[in-house]
Amino acid sequence: MLSRSHGLVKVCLRLKRFFLIRWPDSRHARNSHNLHCLTAANKSAMPNRMNASPPSPPISTKPLSPSAVQAIFANFAAANPHPKTELVYDSPFTLLVAVVLSAQSTDAAVNRATAKLFAIANTPHALLGLGVEGLKPYIQSIGLYNTKAANLITLCEQLLSQHDGQVPQTREALQSLAGVGRKTANVVLNTAFGQPTMAVDTHIFRVSNRIGLTHANNVDQTERQLLAIIPPAYLLNAHHWLILHGRYTCTARKPKCDRCPIARWCRYPDKA
Repeated sequence: MLSRSHGLVKVCLRLKRFFLIRWPDSRHARNSHNLHCLTAANKSAMPNRMNASPPSPPISTKPLSPSAVQAIFANFAAANPHPKTELVYDSPFTLLVAVVLSAQSTDAAVNRATAKLFAIANTPHALLGLGVEGLKPYIQSIGLYNTKAANLITLCEQLLSQHDGQVPQTREALQSLAGVGRKTANVVLNTAFGQPTMAVDTHIFRVSNRIGLTHANNVDQTERQLLAIIPPAYLLNAHHWLILHGRYTCTARKPKCDRCPIARWCRYPDKA
């Protein structure tokens, strides 16, 4: 009985090999057919893992009213009339360098590194003089420091050759610099030059969706929705208020709802 079963297994394996050799695309075609049979709803639910923002927390589908949005930012303003970035800088250039370094790092880690770096190189010319290898020891405690060192040296070359050593004051010009994306450009425009931009980072993406200011799937949507809903009087400082709120109150894992100054307007369904 055992030998007969063994013989059947051999026959099945040979048949499988035969069909794969004769029709090698049969398995691929079957999988492709299954994929094409997905409904539109299922396809839209599949995450784009390459480009998707961090998943947003559950939110209420009921949007905040304009009066609620006004009240939220009025409370932020009353509690902290002059919010500031926690990055340490003394010029538009040192701010730009600090923001470039802050990608996938903390402000505290960046400040520890730049305290020593800016003491010897706080201009494009001085930083360029270090070169990539000379810059690395100062920032090696920060994630992705090899790439950031190369970008900063190229950035300094661009500032000196294209902008007379000055940090440009337009988003397009900033984003043409090495290592500078839309978020970094928005931070510099807002913090260094007082432009009412909205730089959306992880904290702002999470907080805005959680409390009901936005209902967005990525940072670009979040930025557009915030710019549309925030009253102009509060827009200049809104970036800082939302970051600080997300960093210290509306934290990712255990939001401190019991001490939240805007809890009465918040749409987060799981608030304590």
